[in-house]
Amino acid sequence: MSRAGQVKNRAPAPIQISAEQILREAADRQEQHVLEPVTKIHDAEEFQSHLRDRRKHFEDNIRYRREHMGNWVKYARFEEDNKEFERARSIFERALEVDHRSSELWLRYAEFEMRNEFINHARNVLDRAVQILPRVDFLWYKYVYMEELVSDLAKCRSVFERWMKWMPDDNAWLSYARFETRCGQLDRAEAIMRRYVNAYPCARAFLRFAKWAEFEAKNVELARTIFEAALTELEPEESRQARVFKQFSSFEERHGEYERARVIYRHAVKLLKLGDAGGLSPEEEAELTDYEKSKREELYKAYVAFEKKHGDREGIEDVILTKQRAEYNKRLTDDPLDYDGWFEYAKLEEENGDPSAVRDVYERAVSNLPPTKEKDHWRRYIYLWIYYALYEELTLNDLERASQVYETCLSVIPHSEFSFSKIWINAAKLHVRRRDLQSARKLLGKAIGMCGKEKIFTEYIALELALGEVDRCRNLYTNYLKQMPHNCQAWSKYAELEKSVGETERCRAIFELAVAQEALDMPEMLWKGYIDFEIEEGEAENARKLYERLLERTGHVKVWISFAQFEGTEIGKGVDAARAIFEKAYNQLKEQELKEERVLLLDAWRVFEKAKGDASSVAAVEAKMPRRVKRKRMRTDETGAELGWEEIFDYHFPDDQDAAAGNLKILEMAAKWKKEHESDESDDSDSDEED
Repeated sequence: MSRAGQVKNRAPAPIQISAEQILREAADRQEQHVLEPVTKIHDAEEFQSHLRDRRKHFEDNIRYRREHMGNWVKYARFEEDNKEFERARSIFERALEVDHRSSELWLRYAEFEMRNEFINHARNVLDRAVQILPRVDFLWYKYVYMEELVSDLAKCRSVFERWMKWMPDDNAWLSYARFETRCGQLDRAEAIMRRYVNAYPCARAFLRFAKWAEFEAKNVELARTIFEAALTELEPEESRQARVFKQFSSFEERHGEYERARVIYRHAVKLLKLGDAGGLSPEEEAELTDYEKSKREELYKAYVAFEKKHGDREGIEDVILTKQRAEYNKRLTDDPLDYDGWFEYAKLEEENGDPSAVRDVYERAVSNLPPTKEKDHWRRYIYLWIYYALYEELTLNDLERASQVYETCLSVIPHSEFSFSKIWINAAKLHVRRRDLQSARKLLGKAIGMCGKEKIFTEYIALELALGEVDRCRNLYTNYLKQMPHNCQAWSKYAELEKSVGETERCRAIFELAVAQEALDMPEMLWKGYIDFEIEEGEAENARKLYERLLERTGHVKVWISFAQFEGTEIGKGVDAARAIFEKAYNQLKEQELKEERVLLLDAWRVFEKAKGDASSVAAVEAKMPRRVKRKRMRTDETGAELGWEEIFDYHFPDDQDAAAGNLKILEMAAKWKKEHESDESDDSDSDEED
């Protein structure tokens, strides 16, 4: 019956069993270990019977698992323990008939012969083994070890030579050389190592040869020659490995040749582009293995540590600078639009003082245009050009190249979408510093046509004004005001220009044109300038007319205050006229129910009376001063829903004859009653204390 459709009961068991309980029960229920009986042999017959039983046991095991070499080795070991060497040798030979390519079996056979000091038998076994299995290195190692152990050096050397014909790995060659070194034959050992590097012309072989020459042969010159040969004779993919340079420089450092080590390190850094400004290309980076990358990092760290230990200040700074360059290169390769990174990188190169490197960084930086034509994305980018031009001008004093930088920048900006007035202005000022006024004027004129920002007009006008070209300034102001007729700052500056050159009528005409404009951004500033101009010229009547014209347009309290203060000055009609204006303003604001404005007016009026009036006039104004009271009102939102009560301050004037005055009277009476009630309570408390 199929159980595919059955649902298992996944509910927890009613009785929970812990792992500790399971282990405890398993230990309790474990059967006791029964030791095998000890067999005691009393005579030769019993011994032979025991041997016969054991041999039958081993033969049965071999019959059951003939290919299992462990049974054969145990059988041979049993015969060896009983000093039956011929039987043990026979068992090994029978095993070799089963599997003659078992290297482990040949090794056990040879070790059996060596343990029992059958040297010729062992030599015979190992000779047969290496003939059948010449690629199994540990058989050769055992063979040469035995020959050296019995001090048969000639035979050992012969075995090594037979082994070398099979081109074994590096350790075999190194073992042969060490054997000759132990024998005191350094020339033979060196010749063997030379054969080794010829057989395996790679970096690993040369480095092992150099290590042997330094530490075992104690030949420093030979080791140095080997390192140099590794750099010159090997193929580029072998000689340019980081470990070659690292071991060569470490060798020179160990022997006190610090200048040699520094040259090797610097050559490696330059050749392998460790921290170089150019860096590795993506293709070269992909070809490197992880092992080689780690070795290059270790090489560079070793170089930094070497300079810190043995270098001077200049060398240490050069190492740190190279490391920082590598970090910036990696950072900017990952994100070329990281303009903050480009600024930091350029500043690093500027502090280093290498003009070609600084220019290269700036050129690489400005080549990374923002991805979209949105001005926010271009703001940081534009400063790269500005810093580039300032570096050319201020540091290198190359004004011509700085001008070319600005021209290139202006050609890159999409002026149909947006523009940057600072670029136009900086470029024009650079032409002025080059004493090329014609180019500066052409550039600013082009900027007005393509950009037309207020800052360009003001800078162009300031330039012409500094040169004394008043007519040019007038033309610029005319174009300025044609584009921006609402700009009160421009009108005021234009009028100030005419005033500064003594053209009073032109100044007055400009102000008249300005105040006649329908839309102005700051009309109060323009009217104030016009009135101040008339007052400075001593035209009190014109100023008075301007105040009246302004009050027709706006009844702002500050205009009334300024008008009254004007009348109270020397060129005004006097204090009475000023009081009349204050009174008129007060009545008008009262009609409009503007309480806060009336308070401001009364404050200014009181100050005026204190300065130019007498005590009675001051008292009359103070009699008009309101009283500030706290009130509550319901707050509402845009839809009219109630949001809760809020406290506000309201003003109640003595001359207001409406319901508010009656309310104020009630409030005054309530406040008076509260005050009297508090005083009565304080008297009662004092009398209680006396009792």
